[in-house]
Amino acid sequence: NVHVCLTHAPLNLSTTVDLVRSPKAGAIVLFAGTTRDSFDSIPVTTLSYTTYTPLALRTLHTIAQEIKEKHGLVGIAITHRLGDVGIGEESIHIALSSPHRKSAWAAGEEALEEVKKKAEIWKREVFEDGSVWRSNRDGERGVRVED
Repeated sequence: NVHVCLTHAPLNLSTTVDLVRSPKAGAIVLFAGTTRDSFDSIPVTTLSYTTYTPLALRTLHTIAQEIKEKHGLVGIAITHRLGDVGIGEESIHIALSSPHRKSAWAAGEEALEEVKKKAEIWKREVFEDGSVWRSNRDGERGVRVED
């Protein structure tokens, strides 16, 4: 019960949760990462994600399988959006089901950090006065791109 997906379509919370729903699970945890309106007090107009799909899918599947086994999960689903993601829209869903909530909470945090650290997904932050490419990790500054 491991699901990974890369898509250009808007993400759907119910669809993601349904991928991990099970009568064996006493808990489902869902993380939805959204585009915020600023980075370091600089207004953001949109984010744009790109990837090398075959490699990123393989990496996401490895992460999901390892997290599932380590935390004894019933199921895990990781869906990442590609292309432009507007303010308030979701760029990633991570859903996890587990017999008990504690392992699902811990697994969710770990899954997100592993995706940010390892998945071959790159983010372009677009500001009112230009843009930067940066890794998909929190707090790491990018390099300004001349448009």
